[in-house]
Amino acid sequence: MPGSLDGRPEILEKLDHLAQMKLLVLDIDGTLTDGQIMYSGEGDVQRYNVHDGQGLVWLRRVAGMKQAWISGRSGPAAVRRSGDLGIDEVHLGVGPKAAVLQQVQKKLGIGPEHTISMGDDLPDLALAAHSALFVAPKNARRELIKRADFVTHRGGGKGAVREVCEWLLYAQGHWSGILEEITG
Repeated sequence: MPGSLDGRPEILEKLDHLAQMKLLVLDIDGTLTDGQIMYSGEGDVQRYNVHDGQGLVWLRRVAGMKQAWISGRSGPAAVRRSGDLGIDEVHLGVGPKAAVLQQVQKKLGIGPEHTISMGDDLPDLALAAHSALFVAPKNARRELIKRADFVTHRGGGKGAVREVCEWLLYAQGHWSGILEEITG
């Protein structure tokens, strides 16, 4: 069992539900990053957590899970990072997230009942409304924490997404295979 499940009975109780998920939808700022934006002469700079990235790669490669990033902001850092990770659907600088999520679900043929989403701020409540499960990082706005099915132990940009990836991989029966592959 991955460390992110230790002492988490609320997750263990919903493993069957997690096992049914086929699409992971993520906000970027405050979820994949710590929410801080730095500006340089070359444009904005974002920091991404390498552990989150590894979890996303495992979800795609081992579990075949589709992934989408939906963000109200756009920028070259998000484009580059999403490309590096092979994210299926990337929607940057978009308005109402609910409409974008519904378009993604229709395009991929995956309904809300098989969608898990994660976000940290009020616009991300639109993702929750069209997902079977909603996750908030521990440093999310209070309104999202109240609505969330799960709250991570880690904050946005600090491994919160990796926690979710581990829950999904474990629930779908892939975690032990990943450990075996790594340890040889």
